[in-house]
Amino acid sequence: MPETRTKNRARSTRRAAKAPDAAPPRKSGLPWWVYTAVAAAALIVTFQVYAPALNAPYVFDDTSLPYYSPHFPDALPAWVTGVRPLLMFSYWLNYIGSKEPAGFHLVNLFLHLLNALFVFVIVRSLLSRTQPAGAGASPLLLAGFAAGVFLLHPIQTESVSYIAGRSESLSALFFLAAFLLYLYRGLPAASWSVAFAILLLFAAAAASKEHTIVLPGLLLLTDYYWNPGFSFSGIRRNWRTYLLLALSAVAGAAVVAKFVLARSFSAGFGMRDLTWYQYFFTECRAFFTYLRLLVLPVDQNLDWDYTISRTVLDHGTILAIAALLLLAAAAIYFRNREPLASYGFLVFILLLSPTSSFVPIKDPLVERRLYLPMVGVLLLAVALVRRVRIDRRQLAGVLACVLAALAYATYQRNQLWANDLALWEDTARKSPNKARVHFQLAHTEYANGRCREAVAQYVEVARLQKPDHGLLVDWGLAYECAGDPDAAIVKLREAAALDPTAHVYSQIGMVYAKQARWPEALAALAVAEKRDPYYSVIYYYRGGIRAKTNNFAAAVADYQHALALDPSNEAARQGLQYAQQQLRLKR
Repeated sequence: MPETRTKNRARSTRRAAKAPDAAPPRKSGLPWWVYTAVAAAALIVTFQVYAPALNAPYVFDDTSLPYYSPHFPDALPAWVTGVRPLLMFSYWLNYIGSKEPAGFHLVNLFLHLLNALFVFVIVRSLLSRTQPAGAGASPLLLAGFAAGVFLLHPIQTESVSYIAGRSESLSALFFLAAFLLYLYRGLPAASWSVAFAILLLFAAAAASKEHTIVLPGLLLLTDYYWNPGFSFSGIRRNWRTYLLLALSAVAGAAVVAKFVLARSFSAGFGMRDLTWYQYFFTECRAFFTYLRLLVLPVDQNLDWDYTISRTVLDHGTILAIAALLLLAAAAIYFRNREPLASYGFLVFILLLSPTSSFVPIKDPLVERRLYLPMVGVLLLAVALVRRVRIDRRQLAGVLACVLAALAYATYQRNQLWANDLALWEDTARKSPNKARVHFQLAHTEYANGRCREAVAQYVEVARLQKPDHGLLVDWGLAYECAGDPDAAIVKLREAAALDPTAHVYSQIGMVYAKQARWPEALAALAVAEKRDPYYSVIYYYRGGIRAKTNNFAAAVADYQHALALDPSNEAARQGLQYAQQQLRLKR
């Protein structure tokens, strides 16, 4: 009897080792050159689709990140001290190589290609865990289609062509790698080595962006669905993985709550004008907008002006909540009949939940938040396509046409991203009542030398919101650029009345100097010096005034002072050389 029990246990162990949860998909039998040709074609098409934006300039949040600032220190510790150190490390690597945007865009595209490869393998693995649904829908074809949609869908443009969008693609890279390792762990019960490897990838994902904290939930859902009999046995077997991830998730949530949500003006429970329940009401509506963008990607917008639902009755919120609950209930009810579709829908909800549930965020709808959650919708889509009973070649042709249409739409979207002025003009047309959009358009107009158009946009911003110090300064500089120095002085003095900084008084001095109004210019610069004697621009401007008034000795002293405070000021260096040359000629 003991020998019989020993044999039974051995057979049981062998069966567990071959459980569907742990087994990788069967080989398709295709020759290696087919895979190589498909991969090469995907690479070429993707580069062609994203090519217009590879040299796109810095836009939007790019201008507030270290790689945009010419004065930010090159030392690595200055870059990686925040809550996303791995993301900032990737930016630092780009920065020390080249400060031009093209290098950043290429890295973003490379990350996107890797993520598409991971999506292919993940979908292939999950398809292999269900019964085949007919000769026309092979797992290889459907996995390739899912990866192609992920790669070429226009909703991904903001995560790929927007340099600041790297937080999505880099965090997704580690997240998907951890998920892939879990799917291909070899045995139903993950070993300690596998558990620690998943933990490291989870930490890397969270160090790139905080929304990846839901990885433990995804693994729990996966174990529940894809272990034999839909039982909790897989969850019990993988206690090592869940213990490590749970402890890390709690620690990560504490860090995010303390250093992000508690200090942020644009996210967290301390936001003045947006409560947690109002944000939840709004996100129930946004959920269906996100779905619509995935199914029908038209009217995309860089900066959505999405109306807040203050009560459950606003803007059809109660209907959205009812529809969402009904869909979730249907997914759970049909989990035995359509496991992949049910699982995919719940994955979409889970992956979207960190940014679209109860934690208020200033922007209720942002397209790049769909980058990772799209995986859930792709699983739902391939589950539906798999039920189509047509000839495999006909199905492949239809799917190829879908990918071609998506590629064309993404190419068009990237042409828009290639031109920052066209991008913000498009955004202003779609969000005409959002002050931030008009401010960004005004800033872009000014940077492109369209100063009168910039003034008009600043007027529009002032109509939509009360002007603050920063707006008034930029507005004044736009007036100066447009050839209206008197209006510029008015706006700059209004800014000084709100906040009398050295910068605003230096700009007043600059405007007066351009009109050769030397006493007023020097008086304004004297005020600026009292406000901040270490602001180098003051001495650069004053050196220019001294040189214009033939006081070259004083000009040399001012230029030298400016360079001592800011050695990178090349204009001050050239001014110093000119003043020294004139001083030598006078002698």
